Amino acid sequence: MNKALSIDGERQSGSDVRTQNVTAVTAIANIVKTSFGPVGLDKMLVDNIGEVTVTNDGATILKLLEVEHPAAKVLVQLADLQDTEVGDGTTTVVILAAEILRRSNELVNRKIHPTSIISGLRLASREAIKYINETLSVHIDSLPKESIYNIAKTSLSSKVIGGEEGDFFSKLVVDAATRVRTVNSRGEAKYPIKSINILKSHGKSARESTLIEGYALNCTVASQQMPKKVTGAKIAFLDFNLQKAKMNMGVSVVVNDPSKLEAIRDRENDITRERIQLILKSGANVVLTTKGIDDLSLKYFVEAGAMAVRRCKKEDLKRIAKATGGTVLLTLANLEGNEGFDPANLGTCDEVEQIRIADDECIVVRNSSSKKAASLILRGANSLLLDEMERSLHDALSIVKRTLESNTIVAGGGSVETALSVYLDSYATTLGSREQLAIAEFAEAMLVIPKTLAVNAAQDATELVTHLRAHHHMAQTDSTKKNLQYAGLDLINGKIRNNLEAGVLEPALSKVKSIKFATEAAITILRIDDLIKLNPKQQPEGDGH
Repeated sequence: MNKALSIDGERQSGSDVRTQNVTAVTAIANIVKTSFGPVGLDKMLVDNIGEVTVTNDGATILKLLEVEHPAAKVLVQLADLQDTEVGDGTTTVVILAAEILRRSNELVNRKIHPTSIISGLRLASREAIKYINETLSVHIDSLPKESIYNIAKTSLSSKVIGGEEGDFFSKLVVDAATRVRTVNSRGEAKYPIKSINILKSHGKSARESTLIEGYALNCTVASQQMPKKVTGAKIAFLDFNLQKAKMNMGVSVVVNDPSKLEAIRDRENDITRERIQLILKSGANVVLTTKGIDDLSLKYFVEAGAMAVRRCKKEDLKRIAKATGGTVLLTLANLEGNEGFDPANLGTCDEVEQIRIADDECIVVRNSSSKKAASLILRGANSLLLDEMERSLHDALSIVKRTLESNTIVAGGGSVETALSVYLDSYATTLGSREQLAIAEFAEAMLVIPKTLAVNAAQDATELVTHLRAHHHMAQTDSTKKNLQYAGLDLINGKIRNNLEAGVLEPALSKVKSIKFATEAAITILRIDDLIKLNPKQQPEGDGH
């Protein structure tokens, strides 16, 4: 076959490729499987230069694994997509996709055509999402006020800072998210969690992390003689050097008269001085720049009693500029070719102050007007823990943002998946077409979530999941037992409980997207029936000359 086609490489087709893909995908899913749920375990990843990461976050684990297999890469991208779209539920999506794929492959081996399996999976996913939105989801307004804290707590429960500290951190997260709330022109509330800056500082315990009302910068004032606090601040944001002007590379000046040399040096000093005068004249009393300020230039700022901060991060600068209504300037040149500084580019805020946190000092920009910013200062024993705390808080913040923007939630702890499994099982029997088998397998695949949760918690998975299914079956058939549809797992005591009342909650959006993405990924991999791998080109020997 290959000779006729004369491909310089190898070709595999049919069941070999599918089996290979399923094996690769299952291997990836098995890596993250044990880190799933409130009692999941952590992974330690060491990269090629010996950098250690200890994490429980599905997306981070997969990002750090340098996956070679093309089908497995689809799963890594899938986790990444879930991370950007929702922020949490990355492990769920990977486990679900792998399970759907494994079961679909079994159907293919039973001589059912992939096309009918694919249309069955699409139908099942559509029905599942419809069922979540119409039946399982609950509007957040119908629940007590503290349920938003419970959502953050559920997200944090599977992380390092869950458990004891869960209450403390969920309060921090919700406070930070509500601080940055803005309302757009259409009257919708938006929560830009990017304006929450997370700073990490060694020492003390995790419980001594604090929320600062303002944007904290990990920098200090450029000179100790500058004021440490400026009220009624007008901030100039610069993205260029305030150092002595030097000739560009390759520009040389030929001087005939040695006395002129001094004049050239003076002029170089004057150029920078004039620039600084322009900035100060516009009324700026705080100057933030991403580049350096040399000692000569600092002198002018100290004399004017202004505060100057050098080597700020560019993204921090942009965020502060957005929150204070300023503009980041790349140059002072204007359209006429002269240099000028327009006071309209200044940002205003109530105060800029340098405060001390542990051994580090940082600058806080406080602003009580419309656009607010918040900063979380995390404390912890070591950098591994701090990094993991930052990832956990990012997940929790994203989940709180999604919930507050979409306003619908569902019960967690395997409740939604079991309900969908029971519902789709009965839905499959109403169809007389081939899709019936694919939908039944999809329904079975849903149970991988509660099963994995129970296994990781060292509980009897088979018994718990059968109980849970019985509860949901009753809820769907007997209208008097409707509230059983919120039944989920209590993993600490190994029982079944009403998770809506217990406060184990997740945004409906997270579940809907997980199912959508997992199905899409499984379909993508299932459609592949041929793999042609080309051999790398041989480099000609010799040194190439």
